[in-house]
Amino acid sequence: MDYKELANLIFPEAKEIAYYEEKYPERKLKEGAIVTRFAPSPTGFVHIGGLYQSLIARKITEQTEGVFFLRIEDTDQKREVENGITGIVNALKDFVITPDEGMLSETEEKGNYGSYKQSLRKEIYQAYAKYLIEQGKAYPCFCTPEEVEEIREKQEAAKIRPGYYGVWAKCRNYTVEEMAEKIKKGESYIIRFKSPGREDRKIKHHDLIKGNVDFPENDQDIVIIKADGLPTYHFAHAIDDHLMRTTHVIRGDEWLSSVPLHLQLFHELGFKAPKYAHIAPIMKNDEGNKRKLSKRKDAEAAVSYYEEEGIPEEAVKEYLLNIANSNFENWRRANPDKPMEEFELQINKMSVSGALFDMVKLLDVGKTVISRMTAEEVYEKAFDWAKRHDEELEKMLEDKEYALKVFGIERGNKKPRKDISKWSEVKENIVYMYDDKFLENLQDYPYQVIKDKQEIEKIVTLYLEKYYQPSDDKQMWFDKIKELAGEMGYAKEVKEFKANPDQYKAHVGDVSTVLRVALTGRTNTPDMYEIMQVMGKDRITKRFEKAIAEMR
Repeated sequence: MDYKELANLIFPEAKEIAYYEEKYPERKLKEGAIVTRFAPSPTGFVHIGGLYQSLIARKITEQTEGVFFLRIEDTDQKREVENGITGIVNALKDFVITPDEGMLSETEEKGNYGSYKQSLRKEIYQAYAKYLIEQGKAYPCFCTPEEVEEIREKQEAAKIRPGYYGVWAKCRNYTVEEMAEKIKKGESYIIRFKSPGREDRKIKHHDLIKGNVDFPENDQDIVIIKADGLPTYHFAHAIDDHLMRTTHVIRGDEWLSSVPLHLQLFHELGFKAPKYAHIAPIMKNDEGNKRKLSKRKDAEAAVSYYEEEGIPEEAVKEYLLNIANSNFENWRRANPDKPMEEFELQINKMSVSGALFDMVKLLDVGKTVISRMTAEEVYEKAFDWAKRHDEELEKMLEDKEYALKVFGIERGNKKPRKDISKWSEVKENIVYMYDDKFLENLQDYPYQVIKDKQEIEKIVTLYLEKYYQPSDDKQMWFDKIKELAGEMGYAKEVKEFKANPDQYKAHVGDVSTVLRVALTGRTNTPDMYEIMQVMGKDRITKRFEKAIAEMR
């Protein structure tokens, strides 16, 4: 018996690999076009690191007019979670990272290189495993899990590198006849790759991010087809990336140590290997120590966290681009109004070491992103978020006409307001503009420099009776506050007060603060004139009268 007959005995139904090579031809793309993928397992929530990889992949394919596809690696079916694919698809959708091909739901997909779900490609992997057996490059292994564990224990006791290789790979030395005999007897088996490597030899590899790296050759006879007939990750990834015509593999640097094995598999299968780019992980400062963002410890590790908090997807993507290429921040400063799609990402400028995740900086980016939006955009996004997460805010925003006026305050000018960093902050930032909420929640008026009740009552009463005029433009409005200040013995200008503090009770800014607090219950708000224009006479009068009553 020869290897071809052995291969037929193991995989009698498997097609010739020529069938698949023809079915999935080279892509007709322009020269230099990059084809890459996001290839997660449906085993839990999408990690921010996965989103980071997807953003990089999507960006470089757009820049080169290439293809970005979503492949689901579900060969480890014991770890799969219900609706895992839906979670992955929705996470990408939430961040407007749209694959050109791949899975659209648990069952739907688009593209000519599918299926994009590994569990549905079983026959393809078996065809290539059969091909390797025919070449004498793979073999059936009859070792039980207990026997493999026993080998590992012996290696550990002898302080020898663990694994199934060399003299420890006992099934690789069976004759073809012995293998066939065991199969015919019904002994269970898996298929292992017969590594031609030696650990004492080195390979040189150029990673697009890490640069030149030396590794020992792979000498492990890894499992390529498991007992259930499905492939292992290593084998499936080599075949899928070849048949889907992947030019670049962008993945986390925890996979860097697998490069010797993966390059070996590509070589032994007769494939051209893709280029690899291993991305440094996103790190967290934990009491002075750097560590990876953890699924168990850090809420912000889950992509769903950003949607729940209402951090705009544009802000998350801009922040991640800043982590990816340090020159993004300068580009954004020079091009504040350009869409981020116009920034040219360069993989070779990505950091070799992990960037620290900085929530303060992310929220600062969120403020800038929201400040660039129109009132209509802010309304739509805040209302959409509220419908999913905050019933009270949803109710507040039902009066769209009024809400648009509220969101329009200090928006669209040269220095727009930057008080909102995420949609979950909207309610706190606008609640004082709604009478029922303002009157219901106001515990105390936080007056500052001017605290005397009679003085506060006089300022508010005088303003309401003598100086408030809804039709005033902004200059007239402020001039009247100055007049009020002067009438009551306060400096009309801050600089006057600073020059002669003993001559005045305080200054116009302090008088203005009294009016602001009486009107909003806050010392810090956007432009008070604009707030008053939105509130209107009746609401303003009611609030000032309430403030006066509180002083008595």
